[in-house]
Amino acid sequence: MGFKKLISTFMVCGLIATSLADINPVKPVDVKAADASSVFNSVNLAKSYKSTSNHNPCITQKFSADPGVMEYNGRVYVYATNDGSMSSNPGSVQDNTYAQINQVNVMSSSDMVNWTDHGSINVAGSNGAARWAGNSWAPTACHKKINGKEKFFLYFANNANGIGVLTADSPTGPWKDPIGKALISRSTANCNNVTWLFDPAVLVDSDGTGYLYFGGGVPTGQNSNPKTARVVKLGNDMTSLANTPQTIDAPWLFEDAGINKIGNTYYYSYCTNWAGGPLGNAKIAYMTSSNPMGPFTYQGTCFNNPGDFFGTVGNNHHTIINFKNQYYIFYHAEWLNKQAYGAQKGYRTTHVDVMPFSNGKFGQAKGSLTGVTQLANVNPFESNRAANIAWQGGVNVYGLGDTTVAYNRGDWTGVSNVAFGNDGADKVTLRAASQNGAVIKICSGSASGAAIGYVTIPATGSTSNFKTVTESISKVTGTKNVFFVASGDVVLDTWSFSNGNGSSTPVVEPSVAPTSNPQPAGQVTDGWYYIKNTLSQKYLQVAGNTGKAVTNIEIGTGTGAAGQKWYVTNNSDGYITLKSALGDFMIDIANGEDKDGANAQIYDAYGGNAQQFMLQSTSVANAYMITTKASAGTKTLDVYNHATEDGTNVCQWTAYGNPNQQWIFEPVGGTPSVAPSVAPSVVPSVAPSVAPSVAPSVEPSKAPSATTGLPAGVTCEYSVVSDWGSGFQGQIVLTNKSSQSINGWTLSFDYNSSVQSLWGADFVGQTGKNVVIKAPAWDANLPAGGKVTINFVANLGSDKNAPTNYSLK
Repeated sequence: MGFKKLISTFMVCGLIATSLADINPVKPVDVKAADASSVFNSVNLAKSYKSTSNHNPCITQKFSADPGVMEYNGRVYVYATNDGSMSSNPGSVQDNTYAQINQVNVMSSSDMVNWTDHGSINVAGSNGAARWAGNSWAPTACHKKINGKEKFFLYFANNANGIGVLTADSPTGPWKDPIGKALISRSTANCNNVTWLFDPAVLVDSDGTGYLYFGGGVPTGQNSNPKTARVVKLGNDMTSLANTPQTIDAPWLFEDAGINKIGNTYYYSYCTNWAGGPLGNAKIAYMTSSNPMGPFTYQGTCFNNPGDFFGTVGNNHHTIINFKNQYYIFYHAEWLNKQAYGAQKGYRTTHVDVMPFSNGKFGQAKGSLTGVTQLANVNPFESNRAANIAWQGGVNVYGLGDTTVAYNRGDWTGVSNVAFGNDGADKVTLRAASQNGAVIKICSGSASGAAIGYVTIPATGSTSNFKTVTESISKVTGTKNVFFVASGDVVLDTWSFSNGNGSSTPVVEPSVAPTSNPQPAGQVTDGWYYIKNTLSQKYLQVAGNTGKAVTNIEIGTGTGAAGQKWYVTNNSDGYITLKSALGDFMIDIANGEDKDGANAQIYDAYGGNAQQFMLQSTSVANAYMITTKASAGTKTLDVYNHATEDGTNVCQWTAYGNPNQQWIFEPVGGTPSVAPSVAPSVVPSVAPSVAPSVAPSVEPSKAPSATTGLPAGVTCEYSVVSDWGSGFQGQIVLTNKSSQSINGWTLSFDYNSSVQSLWGADFVGQTGKNVVIKAPAWDANLPAGGKVTINFVANLGSDKNAPTNYSLK
């Protein structure tokens, strides 16, 4: 931050953001319209300031400044000061004073061109994670494994008066304030004379030690050697200080810390001041040292002020990273601000360009609108988030983490380099919601390019009630830029393409979003259960197996520990409570909040709204969303960010019915007794080409299978429990009629259909026709006279006949 930056506490905003509530009602779209293309005859495309030949700025739907960048798991995550959303009324926009900023924007990319907008983190202020702070400027982030678990850390500046830190279990949150105060303040040793306590940068060294760099400002008469930069060693927890901050004597310093380790050398970079010194005004300079704490030796400059490239002089803030063997510099500029509002008003956007590096020295990077080369093509045959875009016109993005994109009439998004291959695609599937219905036109090359297909989104009654729609399109092959254009108000969640035969009649899967007056969709009898997530195949558990109020709920590999056991009690109104085996504690939505990201925890059992839940059907038979009474049934227990690692946080999130929100109840030491009150009416998302309005009634066809490979006295009985045409639910009852118990069994068999999910045992996997399952660790013993009931959902293969070639070991 700096130049035009006012260190103040008063607020001037002036940005006008379009919200879903502002959308004018329109006439419902006729889903049966014969010619969807005619809907677009009078549609005018929303303006885009970013040409399809350019990759900068990274995103244009909002202003994102001071980029702090972290690489994690093959993706680049950018955390940026939220300067605000694009305004549709430029004349009303006032100059940015920065005093109103209390959010951090998050975006990520695996290819450096298509950027997923993950939304905005509420950091400071009354709605923020750090309520003690008034502002959140110039963030930086890192990750580190602590006690075997990956943790994420977000550092930010509270105006120019201190540095705060938030923590999370994923790169997009939810975020918590672990210390409830500033990590760096005016009372921190050797910091009371730092002009601006802001602009942090963080390094996790190869030995796991963390270092924080910060500071800025120019005391009177000290232009050439301000001595206001600092570095401090962090504690192992990354949220405490391990020593006294040390001074970095950076020549002609103004602000903006950056840090890199290349080989055994540490590169500290910063922005020079405006005093007209020999290094130039507001350029990025750098120094090197063999020690992360310094002293550092000046080496030169590596990036001029953005005004030299875009004609928009302003402050200069950067991060340099190495991603997939190439160095890049992220920076901000006011180019978009000037294009949209006609003059510089202090609103900045993140850009990225290549940073030359050779022989231990940075070269001179050049700012550009062209940007960088795309590193990988987009795979259209997997589920892609609608918020992953290269270009857009008019859209808004909502949510945090897995976000959705809201379009008005004529709004559009574009995705760069979608690789369809030689076989191509002739179908498209969209997950969307629309109050009154809309049509999405899919174009190739540009938003005004040739249409390859149209998808009619039926009226879903609200912008949060999503349906999945599949329609045929003209066959598309090769690598194309793909654009989605809206005829009316619609919200997109995900998209994918496929190649297969089918009619042009759209296939609409039933919505799984609960109504405002939810009704239970199934019954779990009172008793003790393990609760397994269908995506991760891991269990709902109390963190650390600790029976203490406010302990976090997470997922973990099945162990049978008390922290994985839950007692279900049915109430008379259809709700249930879930009591822990660790003591008199129930699963509880923190503070009873009705918001996405509200944490799931255990708390003293009292049975209030925060501790009541209702089961709602999902796309997998006998798997349920556990919706919360605190949200009136609109939100559900959710494994955050679709992660599958042990220790991943469980929180409350809008109910979409995705696999990370699907839960199976497995009785402790018994046979599953989950019994839907009616046959599931929602077919698996992995299965349908045509979705029946009700599940067909199927008389189970029990078929005792050949006992080849099974020990004497052991049998397997197979049946089809439910059948919806392209998929079905199968069941195998493994019975031990011998006189000896079987411990730690593994069952394999050949099967002509593809198993998608399984409960009652652990699903090892399927190779070709061969399926392997094994006893769960928490119920490994099959006693004499005992049996195990194993249910699964499968895509229809050549038949649904009984498995063959059973083998039990």
